Amino acid sequence: MRAGRTTLSAIALLLAVTPVLTGCSGGGKPSDSSARPAGPGTNPLRNPDGTKPGLAPITSDADRKAARDLITKVATAAPGPRTGYDRDQFGPAWTDNVDGVPLGHNDCDTRDDMLARDGRSVEYRDGSTCVVSAMTIDDPYTGKTVKWTKQQATRIQIDHVMPLSYDWQMGAAKWDKAKRLRIANDPLNLIPADGSQNASKGDSGPAGWLPGNEAVRCSYAVRFAQVSLKYQLPVTPDDKKAMLRQCDG
Repeated sequence: MRAGRTTLSAIALLLAVTPVLTGCSGGGKPSDSSARPAGPGTNPLRNPDGTKPGLAPITSDADRKAARDLITKVATAAPGPRTGYDRDQFGPAWTDNVDGVPLGHNDCDTRDDMLARDGRSVEYRDGSTCVVSAMTIDDPYTGKTVKWTKQQATRIQIDHVMPLSYDWQMGAAKWDKAKRLRIANDPLNLIPADGSQNASKGDSGPAGWLPGNEAVRCSYAVRFAQVSLKYQLPVTPDDKKAMLRQCDG
């Protein structure tokens, strides 16, 4: 019996001191998505900082009410002029050199961070722990599962939920460069999605464009509202009405 207790104690001690392997949080790299179970993404109401993968449908009556309550908080305003807008006003594309957002300064560029966040069975370029070369992704905007490789890079693009030129017209023209850099690289405002859907969106708000996949339209409206509220950017009255309609408002 003494030997048995000794063996069990040794096992317990080993388990206690063995480190648990988890993905990094805060400024670290996204978690290893190859170990994540397959799924359509994350309900945005459960993902207020945008660090969890994808965009899942909002289906329950309680959640749809919570979605409407959130959207109701969004301010409205008429858009300002597009004069002076240029992508460069929001800093270098996909820079890692950004303060105040999750995954900033983690030594991987923002695009690869988003692919790694939302992809499954992620593969990296030889010799790199950042550059995503292949993955499987549940595209929320079409509802399709896509096997993606870097050779077909434009098939999956990174969508700015609140387009940068929209941001500019709704108030970002008056921001300093650092704040514009944040909204351009904030995971909350970024969703990897079908390239043709992203291209068709342009700089439209929800009154002019919604994902082809109707199941995530309420979720998309919530994410638009989350970005609006975080950065204190209003939306147009028509866009707010369209957002509420997606969640039965």
